[in-house]
Amino acid sequence: MAGPAATILVVEDEPDIRELLSATLRREGYLVRAAATGDEALAEVRRASPDLVLLDLLLPGVDGAEVCRRLKGGPATRAIPVVMLTARGSEGDVVAGLELGADDYVTKPFSARVLLARIRTVLRRAGAAVPGEILSVGAVTIDLGRRLVTCAGARRDLTATEFALLVLLARRPGWVFSRDQIINAIRGDDYPVTERSVDVQVLGLRKNLGRCGTLVETVRGAGYRLREVAA
Repeated sequence: MAGPAATILVVEDEPDIRELLSATLRREGYLVRAAATGDEALAEVRRASPDLVLLDLLLPGVDGAEVCRRLKGGPATRAIPVVMLTARGSEGDVVAGLELGADDYVTKPFSARVLLARIRTVLRRAGAAVPGEILSVGAVTIDLGRRLVTCAGARRDLTATEFALLVLLARRPGWVFSRDQIINAIRGDDYPVTERSVDVQVLGLRKNLGRCGTLVETVRGAGYRLREVAA
């Protein structure tokens, strides 16, 4: 999914900003589709199945939060990365966006270079899979090439960020990752996110893993790990 040929859906109700974003992305080689409302965005996702959705929160009608909620709640769209774009930048807004399943969060006004770097990071994270590589820890199996996660053979649907977090933990079972290490590994050093936001992602991962969620352990005062399971 990463790379110049990726398709990005820009969802922004302000025509000038929508055109600026679209032009910036096209110059970088991305294929761009655009929508001005939440309803248009959902229709475009069904029509084009983009590789990433750049989503403004303040939209007429169906707002960005509801669009994100519907995308992340649908089996066919859950894995599509969502980068929220909004003027709201408080910690509470960041956490609220992440709780909805957003994969990144950029506040207005923004630097085009920073926005493009964030988009590249999210696309790379969602698509950086090695064909044929399989990770297994206990009843959890991760097929990186197909981005498929199963628990005791049953498929589990994860968001792009939850998938990246699980892969990080599964590569070193038993190893404790601090919240800062998790942020740096799955979002990049410049991502302005709090420790609480990491906790939100871990809670979502546990929930979506079902009964295998108990493998994701909290190490009080240190961070998180994926419990080692004897073969």
